[in-house]
Amino acid sequence: MQDTKLSNVVRAYFGAYETENRDVAEKLLAKHFTFTSPNDDAIDRATYFERCWPQGDPARDQKIEKIVVDGDKAYATYSCSIVGGKSFRNTEFFTFSGEQIASVDVFFGAAYQDGVIVS
Repeated sequence: MQDTKLSNVVRAYFGAYETENRDVAEKLLAKHFTFTSPNDDAIDRATYFERCWPQGDPARDQKIEKIVVDGDKAYATYSCSIVGGKSFRNTEFFTFSGEQIASVDVFFGAAYQDGVIVS
């Protein structure tokens, strides 16, 4: 049952990001939340919202391909398309504190423009 609850938290997080619903995201993220990506080294919650939260970004279409939950951790792989023909596929590693997200580590995949890989 915990697998389903945490999978639903991950889905809600992606939904909030896609629709730019910060209120929902703030409820999902623990107060001590950290975010790591190839561009960010364990930034705190406030910095995450300043630097990484969409603010009128071009429309996004995210498709979760797979969520794997193991105890209080989960991986989610997804593909994303944005206006202009650019797309990418990433994997995110989540840790949880109860039913809130304590941390996210993003692993970037390749980016494509109109079906052709770009650097």
